[in-house]
Amino acid sequence: MSSCERIGAHFCSSIELINREKWNALVGPDQPFLTFEFLHALEASGCVGEAQGWQANHFVYYGADGQLLAVAPQYIKHHSYGEYVFDWAWAEAYQRHGLNYYPKLVAAIPFTPCTGPRLLLSASLKKNTSEFAVVTGAYRNACLGQCRELGFSSWHILFPQANDAEDLVFEGMHRRDGVQYHWFNRGYKDFDGFLDALVSRKRKNIRKERLAIAQQALTFRWVEGADFTDTELEAFYVLYRSTYLKRGQEGYLNKAFFKRLLMMIPDSMCFLLVETEAEIVAGALFFKGESVLYGRYWGCIESYHALHFETCYYRGIEYCIARGFEKFDAGAQGEHKLLRGFEPVETCSYHWIANPDFEQAIVNFLDQESLHVRDYIREARNGLPYKAKAPSPLVK
Repeated sequence: MSSCERIGAHFCSSIELINREKWNALVGPDQPFLTFEFLHALEASGCVGEAQGWQANHFVYYGADGQLLAVAPQYIKHHSYGEYVFDWAWAEAYQRHGLNYYPKLVAAIPFTPCTGPRLLLSASLKKNTSEFAVVTGAYRNACLGQCRELGFSSWHILFPQANDAEDLVFEGMHRRDGVQYHWFNRGYKDFDGFLDALVSRKRKNIRKERLAIAQQALTFRWVEGADFTDTELEAFYVLYRSTYLKRGQEGYLNKAFFKRLLMMIPDSMCFLLVETEAEIVAGALFFKGESVLYGRYWGCIESYHALHFETCYYRGIEYCIARGFEKFDAGAQGEHKLLRGFEPVETCSYHWIANPDFEQAIVNFLDQESLHVRDYIREARNGLPYKAKAPSPLVK
């Protein structure tokens, strides 16, 4: 029995201390980033760790019979990189007042701004109201207790799904609103069926962009993870790094991370490679749930007109339609997605701030920010390019 397999609530400094099968039994079918394999690959490859400012601190709760009832991927953070909920201004304000904002406790998937459960619960626990309340209460109390004991400035729950947030948050945690852009499959038979749902001007713009691609002598090739070769991985990793090097940065992820994923969860991955007669010039990596496609990493070594839209959006939409996926989450940010049929989706995060003076200042900021976000989402939905107003999506 590992040191983590103890009755009740506690924290684990490595996911390796938790049984893989027990962890994965708590993961839903549309959550590839919450699997043991994905999180373990981040740790084992060295992409996260104490030296990287992502110190694993996973919450676990074991029942009296040794059953793993709940887990939460969590990290002690020593910076704010790779979170996609930006609190740099908060850290700077602390620094100006001679206080430390780091370390902080963060419930999140590193480098992955995808909405999902942040406390994974066993099916039996969800059916038992009293035990459910005990475990969720233990999670809150354990995290707050650790923050106070170790002097963390704050505790943050990033990108929880709506029902998860309702179960986890409490008085003293403050909501921060955000927005992403997702595409929803409304029963389209093919890409032309999707285009037919758009107003004429937007439909013509997309066809014009796709025509530009067809005239550039590029070929597109889907490769499922199980068929992806070492040579193709080498080429893809060069493309991945190029996206960051253009901004004078290194990517968060190393080649060992991608190689581990291809060994452990190949069926959850697919690649789109863009080629000329001579070489692979661009590519994108997608992850698959049961009904959701996630676009995550992209790179290109040369500039081609409209290639990003074709590779990261249009081909992904085609993939979803052909395979019956209900939703396409093509990654954070990107207001230009609205013109291409993606819809604004409200996201959120929750924050507990230890210092009462800073807490009030942050609450005031969040109240104002929330008004702007909600106004923006309303305006964005009113401006969608569909002939008929699209119904408000159900976020999976």
